[in-house]
Amino acid sequence: MTRSAPPPPGVYVPAVVFFDENDELDIPAIKTHVLRLAKGGVTGILVQGSNGEAQHLSHTERSLTLRTTRETLDANGFRDVVVVAGTGAQSTRETIELCKEARDAGASHALVLTPSTWLPQMTKENIILFHRSVADGSPIPVMIYNFPVVTAGIDIDSDTIAVLATHPNIVGTKLSDNNLGKIHRLTSTFSPLEFVVFPGASDVFAPGLLVGSAGIIGAIINVLPKVHTKLYALWKEGKTEEALRIQALLVHGDWFVKKIGGISGLKAIVTKEFGYGSGRVRGPLVPAPTDKVEALEGTKLTELIALEKSL
Repeated sequence: MTRSAPPPPGVYVPAVVFFDENDELDIPAIKTHVLRLAKGGVTGILVQGSNGEAQHLSHTERSLTLRTTRETLDANGFRDVVVVAGTGAQSTRETIELCKEARDAGASHALVLTPSTWLPQMTKENIILFHRSVADGSPIPVMIYNFPVVTAGIDIDSDTIAVLATHPNIVGTKLSDNNLGKIHRLTSTFSPLEFVVFPGASDVFAPGLLVGSAGIIGAIINVLPKVHTKLYALWKEGKTEEALRIQALLVHGDWFVKKIGGISGLKAIVTKEFGYGSGRVRGPLVPAPTDKVEALEGTKLTELIALEKSL
């Protein structure tokens, strides 16, 4: 097997998905969101990551959101924007099936969570076996998604990821543990032309770039795509001090969103500030409390939103 190409470096957004009052996919809102993100300059859109409530969607809904994203981008002149699909499932067979469906719906790469239902069985050897088997069966290149919060505490170490990185169809990783030491160990071992390393939160965006990350895949980009692409451009231009001034705001903005409810908070802020969608989430998640959303006034997040709207 020839080595697959990783996605290009840059700013990637794990897009939220919107629901209507009947708990069905809100396709018009999804299209509006995709278009705003693309106009904000993002390199790629991750569909059905954790923020996209992948575990709450049927296979049909997953394919529909992917296809809607790809078609919306293509129809509006954003053919170069990459679409990555979250394809994590609790069995090897279903994960491979989701990778195939993602390819058919327009995704170029897959992001794969480690199964966690049978936690005692997920030894280092079985984790390696799982990801290699998925990579063998996937028709598109795959990336390893390490997010201990949603995998019952499974935290794949850099040694294990380094073993997996030698597979010709495993081309990168998203590290939502945001361990800068792990990021640096991997970036100093592998060329970004073969294996890319992304942190999973904006509060380590610039620090990650400092140690060689490929960019960012971060939730708050749903609210602030232009701010993130501005920081990235400044960094690439060598304007480090200007980039770090934005980073000093992002560490507060990222923390504020986490405090008000994560996914539901992101949706509520998007709706409040940009006028589409809603804060609806599928259970067992619950909407962010209105008072917490309103409390963003006068915070660093307000400053960031003002910057976003000015760019």
